[in-house]
Amino acid sequence: MGINTERDLEANLQIGPTDHGMVRLFVSAGEMEMPMDFDPEEAEEIAEELRAAAAAARKVKTKR
Repeated sequence: MGINTERDLEANLQIGPTDHGMVRLFVSAGEMEMPMDFDPEEAEEIAEELRAAAAAARKVKTKR
């Protein structure tokens, strides 16, 4: 499975600060829950990667 493999699966994503000064991405799907904690600097890097991916995705011509 790769990044371009589509799946018929619903998941919820919550993002927020923890009481320990970390940034948490919390993913839940069905009975699975996955908390991922990052220090603020790592979270900034992730945000930059998301922005870059969004910019690249805008340039892709979709097949219809």
